Amino acid sequence: MKLRVSAIQYHLHTIQSFDEFAEQVEHYIKTAEEFSADFVLFPEFFTTQLMSIGNENKKALTIEDLPDFTEQYRELFIKLAKQTGMHIIGGTHVVRKGDKLYNVAHLFYPDGRVAEQAKLHITPTEVNEWNMAPGDGLQVFETDKGTIAMLTCYDIEFPEIVRMAKAKGADVIFCPSCTDDRHGFHRVRYTSHARTIENQVYVVTTGTVGSLPTVDFMRANFGQAAVLTPNDIPFPPRGILVEGELNHDMIVTADLDLELLYQVRESGSVTTWRDRRTDLYTDWK
Repeated sequence: MKLRVSAIQYHLHTIQSFDEFAEQVEHYIKTAEEFSADFVLFPEFFTTQLMSIGNENKKALTIEDLPDFTEQYRELFIKLAKQTGMHIIGGTHVVRKGDKLYNVAHLFYPDGRVAEQAKLHITPTEVNEWNMAPGDGLQVFETDKGTIAMLTCYDIEFPEIVRMAKAKGADVIFCPSCTDDRHGFHRVRYTSHARTIENQVYVVTTGTVGSLPTVDFMRANFGQAAVLTPNDIPFPPRGILVEGELNHDMIVTADLDLELLYQVRESGSVTTWRDRRTDLYTDWK
């Protein structure tokens, strides 16, 4: 099985309306469609751009206001997935359930279905400044191009949760991210590489670039898209199929061959998935 993935370095800047947001999203989607992508990945928190629209007093909206755009967000991406026949990971969007806010990754299927995966590990800023709540369960998602998981930013830094995703059958981990400095960016990037080696899976990641001068905690962004592989003979020596230019508005595209994963799990230079010592430490099923 082969599939083509595109990852978007989404440029954040101040906008005046939801229509402006939709036009920018459609630009990236049309570009990925021209590349014949099967999957398109947007970054974490890219819909915070909607907060820059502001209120009647010309002040930026708050994180509490962002869920008010959920219906429009879903309608836009459902329409685009149906029109293009692509699977779209619509980054993450903040949703309200009861009296709690969740940072939720959305998978939009070409047939109109929508799947969700709430972020499971919440950073101190998300808790202290935005009062986010963590999700309470991991899912993997079956598609006609294989089984995937969506683990957002901080999630990828926890090896246990990625091991669970692999144990559930995921061959590709999509990791939408949003980091505001080099330190945060490299935490996500280095641990993404580690997860590909430990579990012999692909990781597709991307982040926000640009800035939202009026939106607190989104004033700085440091991002780069990358498609990462295990470090073994069938793959590039550095484990990078493709990566973008740091902090540029752009899209990167690469082809994933799932058969190569199956081969290295069976007879690679190392067989890390097969050789895990479940007699010494817990496995996750």
